[in-house]
Amino acid sequence: MATSTLHVEVVSAERSIWSGEAVNIIARTVEGDIGILPGHSPLVALLQPSAVEIFTLEGNREVVAVDGGFISVAQGRVSVLSAFARLGHEIDQHEAEQEYVAARERLEHEADDEETRQHFNRARAQVRAAEKYTGQASPELAV
Repeated sequence: MATSTLHVEVVSAERSIWSGEAVNIIARTVEGDIGILPGHSPLVALLQPSAVEIFTLEGNREVVAVDGGFISVAQGRVSVLSAFARLGHEIDQHEAEQEYVAARERLEHEADDEETRQHFNRARAQVRAAEKYTGQASPELAV
């Protein structure tokens, strides 16, 4: 018998970011966006730098910025593992936008190396998460 909830764990290299029960998760994988509901078939997928949305039993929505990583689904459990992850309410949208612009400029005009791309991806993910959390898009940023 399938359960009506999912147990979700979001973990970064530094700490456990979020843990709890959810009814739905939306994540961006390298193959596209995916929605996960209770009873979802087993899955392991690579995440794109993006904002993962978790819809809780209480009707709340948690937004988590991730810079890539993995999502795993099995037996009513969902694990999101990323080197970097931050909750939407922990992100200052203005600071994230400034960091994104600086990272984009550096990537386009100074250095196209792994460290710069990683910084750019983290900044972009934080802007996306902040936008989803606040509901306020940054029209001047093509994120």
